[in-house]
Amino acid sequence: MSLLDAVFMGLIQGITEFLPVSSSGHLALFQIAFGLEEVGGLLFDCLLHFGTLIAVFAVYHRDIWKMICEGFAIIGDFFINVGIAVSHLLGHKEKKYRKIIRNGYRKFVMLVIVSTIPTGLIGIAASDLIEALSEILLVPGICLIITAVLLFVADRCKEGSKTPKHVSYTNAFIIGICQGFAILPGISRSGTTITACLISGFDRKFAVKYSFIMSIPAILGSLVLQVFKIEEAAITANQWMYYLAGTAVAAVVGYICIKIMLYVVREKKYTIFSIYCLVVGIVSICAYFIMGSDIL
Repeated sequence: MSLLDAVFMGLIQGITEFLPVSSSGHLALFQIAFGLEEVGGLLFDCLLHFGTLIAVFAVYHRDIWKMICEGFAIIGDFFINVGIAVSHLLGHKEKKYRKIIRNGYRKFVMLVIVSTIPTGLIGIAASDLIEALSEILLVPGICLIITAVLLFVADRCKEGSKTPKHVSYTNAFIIGICQGFAILPGISRSGTTITACLISGFDRKFAVKYSFIMSIPAILGSLVLQVFKIEEAAITANQWMYYLAGTAVAAVVGYICIKIMLYVVREKKYTIFSIYCLVVGIVSICAYFIMGSDIL
């Protein structure tokens, strides 16, 4: 792999992970069209995803830090309540239980956990199928058209006002299912989850924040699964420099794209991406039928 390959793949990852055009779909299309299946391997793929994680942490570091602190506080209060329950059973003087979900960030933590459960189950159950579908040009083409429809719908959703306090766990679970289906190559994860949030009545700014923060467990889970598949290989110092360059590009470009998405959702500019996905999807489907088995 050359430095140009690494930078190019980092650029594609950074752009398509956060803009609603499907990173998996575009990577699949580029790999099929240009024979890039072996570029970098699983290790480089993991590093690219790590780069996009850095972008999410950079944009939402204050929210994420508060959520981490409140997450540990939830665990602490849970065990304190367990201790109180035990003391009641032993006949000791009654103490009041602590209210565990008592602020917006604690509710945010619980919502993300609820969303992550169906995403993880779908991802584990369908991992082999998704890997096979990614090699067929027709699949990302069809899925990109589905993404185009979702984005078209997103721009036409009524203005919502829900923040963590008003979001139900049912909303979170359904959004998690939507994120699970977004592992299909060509279904945009951010486009799908933000659309699901908007349909559920989320405030537009919070819809973007929720979509990107809930991506952290999903990306981390994917990284863990990939790490176990990485085989030991001799990697030269130059290759490491290329890998790190690609990671840095993915992080910087991803940061910029998250900022762009905040503007896109607020100003209802999804239609531009909808048209793009529709065109790329149609071209992919036409290429599949014209070129046939030569390109899958």
